Amino acid sequence: MSAIRGARERARIEVTAAIKDEARKQLAAEGAAKLSLRAVARELGMVSSALYRYFPSRDELLTALIVDAYDSVGEAAERAHRAAAAEAAGQAHRPAAHLARWAAVACAVRDWALAHPHEYALIYGSPVPGYTAPQATVGPASRVGLLLVAVVEDAHREEGLALPPLAEELRPEAERLAADIAPGLPPAVAAPLVAAWAQLFGLLSFEIFGQFNRVVEAREVFFRQAVTELARTVGLLGGRR
Repeated sequence: MSAIRGARERARIEVTAAIKDEARKQLAAEGAAKLSLRAVARELGMVSSALYRYFPSRDELLTALIVDAYDSVGEAAERAHRAAAAEAAGQAHRPAAHLARWAAVACAVRDWALAHPHEYALIYGSPVPGYTAPQATVGPASRVGLLLVAVVEDAHREEGLALPPLAEELRPEAERLAADIAPGLPPAVAAPLVAAWAQLFGLLSFEIFGQFNRVVEAREVFFRQAVTELARTVGLLGGRR
């Protein structure tokens, strides 16, 4: 019985992967708004009722694709972060080591986005009409942001941050942000950290969706310089004021 069960589980994994692969082809050709379970089933030679046993609705299939995309970019960023951290472990100049980790995460996300533009569009592009992302997407969606937070927390703990000024009217919101996403950081860092995260994906979206066409030509150099400036806004460069 265990052999039969194992074969069934393997078959289910293979069919699930085939469904998601075909759905990604549809995303590339038609966009997420036009994703259709019937069309996926037709391309795979399945009847719709059979596909519904794997994904009961379009939204469940979309959620699976979204989680996969977030996990994929998260894994790419984490690999780059581990490599940069290992390389920087012996550096005496710690601000340079923290900047190297920050830049490694950002550049890994850019590399992933350029290699997977349709999956990038699914998670960072226009919302899909009629779809509301469930709680299951929150953890995978947080992976890149948590890496950036970890870099800043390490810098704060080791040699301090060049804290940016915080407007008094923003302090209540900054304190809430710090409590929610970075309890180990001062409120003065939390707001610019969220802004840097948003600006990172703004830069990527401009490149992926073509807004830089005929504007920025040396895009990798431009991106790296922008990432360094984002590091400055969160206090990574310069140490304690």
